[in-house]
Amino acid sequence: MNFPLERLSGPGKALKAESPDAQEFAGLKRSGLARLKDAGNVSLSQEGRFDLGYNAAHALSHAALRYHGFRAANRYIVFQVLPHTLGLGPEVWRVLAKCHEIRNVGEYEGDLNINERIVKDLIAACNAVAAALETLTPL
Repeated sequence: MNFPLERLSGPGKALKAESPDAQEFAGLKRSGLARLKDAGNVSLSQEGRFDLGYNAAHALSHAALRYHGFRAANRYIVFQVLPHTLGLGPEVWRVLAKCHEIRNVGEYEGDLNINERIVKDLIAACNAVAAALETLTPL
């Protein structure tokens, strides 16, 4: 069992315990990897690459959470629990948390304030999530 994740689950909490589903896991992983590949396409706009990279990171992080038998109540938590789902440190989840903030400002206020550096950092962090996801044993 993953005690930190269990502490975050229950009524009114950020996670809900739910049995892992191999098909859902595979679909999230497939979607995340496809978006990650597309995010690396430098012929696309920065905004498009950021959107693809963010959604790739979310899908892959969500897959890791589902692998461990939990479902998120909000988008942000999948990044916060990466130390517990994939053993990733702050050098990864802090970048993804920052990108989540940028994404929210862009979505809700119309100000997607990005640059090439944050796109590169996002893609690097997402690659770290993808690599860690590959180390999990099959469901």
